[in-house]
Amino acid sequence: MIERELYGWGMYPRAQCRVTRPETMAAVAQAAQGGGIARGLGRSYGDPALTEAGLVIDMTGMDAYGAFDEQSGLLTCEAGVSLAQIIETYAPRGWFPPITPGTKIVTLGGCIANDIHGKAHRSAGCFSNCVESMTVLLADGTTVNASREENPDLFWGSFGGLGLLGMILTVTMRLRRIDTTFFHQEAITVGSLDELLEAFEQTAHQPYSVAWIDSLATGRKLGRGVLTVGDHASVDALPKRQRSKPLVTTPPSALEVPFDMPGWALNQATIRMLNFVLDTVQSHAGSIAHYEKFFFPLDFIGSWNRGYGKRGFTQYQFVIPLKNGAERMREILEMIATSGQSPFLNVLKKFGPENPNTQLSFPFEGYTFAIDFPVRDGLPELLRRIDEKVVDAGGRIYLGKDAFVEPDMLAAMYPKLDQWRELKAKFDPEQKFRSCLSDRVGLTG
Repeated sequence: MIERELYGWGMYPRAQCRVTRPETMAAVAQAAQGGGIARGLGRSYGDPALTEAGLVIDMTGMDAYGAFDEQSGLLTCEAGVSLAQIIETYAPRGWFPPITPGTKIVTLGGCIANDIHGKAHRSAGCFSNCVESMTVLLADGTTVNASREENPDLFWGSFGGLGLLGMILTVTMRLRRIDTTFFHQEAITVGSLDELLEAFEQTAHQPYSVAWIDSLATGRKLGRGVLTVGDHASVDALPKRQRSKPLVTTPPSALEVPFDMPGWALNQATIRMLNFVLDTVQSHAGSIAHYEKFFFPLDFIGSWNRGYGKRGFTQYQFVIPLKNGAERMREILEMIATSGQSPFLNVLKKFGPENPNTQLSFPFEGYTFAIDFPVRDGLPELLRRIDEKVVDAGGRIYLGKDAFVEPDMLAAMYPKLDQWRELKAKFDPEQKFRSCLSDRVGLTG
C-alpha cells in the first residue's frame, strides 16, 4: 500500500489517496474490507475513482482472460482487462467490442461503472447491452453473480453506478464478429446547427455518427462543423494493399505530450488555430479508416490531457431531449461561446432510447454535447448556469466526466435516483464503497 496524489483524466480535482493494487480475488476482498473505491486506468475525467475515506483499489492487476467461445463471441475475463487488450487479442481473430467510447484505454469494470456509450448509441445502445453477467464483491465480503436473471437489481444498478454498489471482479460479455478492422466513413461539412441536425436525420441509416463543432462559432454560424458517419467495411471494399491484412491492429503510439503545458498556451488564438486544424482534418478524412482513427483518434497522442496545463480541465457532457432540442442547444452554445472560458473540442452525438432498467446510466433519446473546459476562475459559476439550463430542458449530465455538479442539480437530473439509493442501502448499508464524487454529489455521506 502506498500513499500518493491521484486525479482523473481531467487532472482536476486532485486527492491524496491510499492505493493498493491486488492481483487476486482474495487480495481484492481483503483490501475492500475497510471500504474504498475501485479504480481502473484513470480515464474517468473527474473524481469518481478518488477517495479520502478509504482505499483506492487499483484493479489493473486483475487482467486475466477466462473462457472464450469462438462460435458465439462470449468472453469471460477479469474486470481489469482493458478494451485495448481485447482488441489486440481478438480483433486479429475476427472479433471486436460492440460498444467503445472515445478511448480504448479503459477497463471493463470502468465500462460498466460508467455504462459507456460511443458513436453507435442510436443503433447499439450502451455497454450494458453487450454484458451477459458479472461477479460482484459486496460490502459484506460475499461474492455474488449478477445477470438479467440472477440478482437483476444489482446487475442493472451497477451500470452507471460508479462502482458504489460493489466491486466488479469478472465480466462475461459478447464480442461482435467482424470481417475487417476498417470502416467506411463519410465527412459532411455543415454551416449551422440546423444544417447539422438535418444531416443527422438524413444519415440515420448509418450505425456510427459523431459531429465536431467549432466551439467559437456564434450567430448564424453557431453549430458549424463536420458530421462523420460510417459503418464496418467488408474485405472487398478495402484498397488492394489492405486486403492481405484485413484484421490488422495497431501498436501503441510512441507520441506523448512530455509535460504539462503552461496555462497561457490555451487561449482564443490557439483555440481558433486548433479549430482550423480539426476542421481540415475532419472534413478531408478518407473514405476508409482504420479503427484507431475511426474510434480512437486521441489515443494517438499519449497524455494529451497535459495540453490543458497543470490546473487541468473538465469535460462537461450533457444530454437534452429531442423536443425543442435545437432551441435549447442554441441557448446553451451561445452561453458557452460568449462565456470567455475558451471551450475546446465540442462534440455532438444523437442518442437512441434509454435503457429502462438502469437508474444512473446517462444516455436517453436526445442530443448530447461534450465540451472541454480548462479549469479557470469563473468556470464553476458558468457550469452551474449551464446545469440549470440542462435541468430546465429535462436533461442531465454525465457523472463519469463530472467534477462540479451539486447535489440539488443531480437530484433534478436523475428521476430514478431514489430507486438507486434503495439499492445502495440494500447492498452497502454502511456505505463502505464511496468516492470523492459520491460524497460531493450526495450519493453517499
